[in-house]
Amino acid sequence: MSRPEDTLPPDLYYNDPVSQKYTTSSRIKHIQSSMTHRALSLLSLRHPSLILDVGCGSGLSGAILSAEDPEESHAGPHTWIGMDISSSMLAVALERDVEGDLLLADIGQGVPFRPGTFDAAISISAIQWLCNAESSDVSPAGRLSRFFNGLYASLRRGGRAVCQFYPKNEQQRNMISAAAVRAGFGAGILEDDPGTKNSKLYLVLTVGGGDLAEGGEGAGDITGVVRNLDDVDVVDGRRRRERVGKRKRGEEVKGSKGWILRKKEQMERKGKVVKTSSKYTGRKRRVQF
Repeated sequence: MSRPEDTLPPDLYYNDPVSQKYTTSSRIKHIQSSMTHRALSLLSLRHPSLILDVGCGSGLSGAILSAEDPEESHAGPHTWIGMDISSSMLAVALERDVEGDLLLADIGQGVPFRPGTFDAAISISAIQWLCNAESSDVSPAGRLSRFFNGLYASLRRGGRAVCQFYPKNEQQRNMISAAAVRAGFGAGILEDDPGTKNSKLYLVLTVGGGDLAEGGEGAGDITGVVRNLDDVDVVDGRRRRERVGKRKRGEEVKGSKGWILRKKEQMERKGKVVKTSSKYTGRKRRVQF
């Protein structure tokens, strides 16, 4: 069975008939509801918030964001803004009279909101579409970069985002999570029902600082979001960058005179011929125009 992403771009695939069928399917509504509730539980919101619904479609997820359901403990009802590339999907959402505001936009071109606008963001079954380029002059890497950089900027400090997605393979999974990390997010991938046909992947993203830092050790980090959860793969490039940026006292910098002399000694001990050192060894050359 072919994947929708492999057939047509999303704005063409989700035409009027497909959008109507998608929205009225009881199976789709059940799955969408389950994944939205799961995403909300991972957001761990404490009070009604302003949420961005990325790839909102016909507003199935938005209806849950707007609902007041004390039993679910999602701190709603929430205010939400949805963006989607399919005009047909948004037309169905308008017919359904959803409570959120709607924006027709391509997330692969960025997230066009002021910095720090949203408390949180969710995305259900949308971001895998970014891995498909419709023309030779558009790359999946570029689309992912513009999306995650825009999403990072649009979230307040301490904000979180949860993106449920269906990667085609391990390469797509790694490409998506790596793009989120490069944008500055702390990123963890949670897999529900691993190894089954009902497997669901959730990319849990955090923006450091703010309320996220409350709650004790590790709370301001992605590990605070997914603590005690099984089948979690944490991909946090910030820690690696911090380790790379911190050198031990007395450690030689690559390319310095001391580093070059030490390398020459090592090569001489191995019997290799090296150039004689001089007062110019290790000096930076001036740029010549």
